[in-house]
Amino acid sequence: MPLHPSTKIVSINSECSPLSTGEGGMPKHVAIIMDGNSRWAAARGLPRIAGHREGAKAVKRCLEAAVKRNIQWLTLYAFSSENWRRTPEEVFALTDLLRYYLQHEVKALHNQDIRIQFIGDLSRFDQKLQKSLSDAEYLTRNNRKLTLTLALSYGGRDDILQAAKRLVTAIQENEIKLENVTETMFSKYLQTVNMPDPDLVLRTSGECRLSNFLLWQSAYAELVFLETLWPDFDEQHFSKAIDIYTRRERRFGARPG
Repeated sequence: MPLHPSTKIVSINSECSPLSTGEGGMPKHVAIIMDGNSRWAAARGLPRIAGHREGAKAVKRCLEAAVKRNIQWLTLYAFSSENWRRTPEEVFALTDLLRYYLQHEVKALHNQDIRIQFIGDLSRFDQKLQKSLSDAEYLTRNNRKLTLTLALSYGGRDDILQAAKRLVTAIQENEIKLENVTETMFSKYLQTVNMPDPDLVLRTSGECRLSNFLLWQSAYAELVFLETLWPDFDEQHFSKAIDIYTRRERRFGARPG
């Protein structure tokens, strides 16, 4: 479906902040909103699940590119909390695809020294799938080359809400004092407690929004929006996004010198 004429597309070559000479170096943590599977399938007259299958292939290409560039943390928005609103047939197809890759890809990732972990409300998945997720985390727990985090049934607002509830409980039980609460302390109650904040958040398909993804954590992340649909994403797109990142000047709220 064509985009509305007023929709602003930020191309991969757009510069959204001042350029530096590359002092920032490579990002430690790249987070990706993988968008465009359904549109990719629709443009080819294929069922939506075909787009998701091709999107899974793009995940492998993305992971290979991240390993090649020594990225330490890669977080992928694989299934949002809002995705449960899709048709039962599509939700089943998505979870079935997840089961397939857990069964066929985890050992290969383990052999590459890649650690896998999951964030999100995993309780919404059936018990068998939850066990597969837990088994994948346990098998790869000591791997160090790269940490691949899949956000499943994840929502940024809910992450913040649940963290606030846990923090309130800790205050009520006198574990901490209200006056001692800081941003750093609050971050420890989020699901990403053991993860660095993303340096780079990129989204495919030409949409320019975070869609409830890592809202707290992305406060100072560099944002890159690509017009490429996710199933077409490859190493070249990853490299160009990294190049844009390395040429930006990260200020973290400070005034320019």
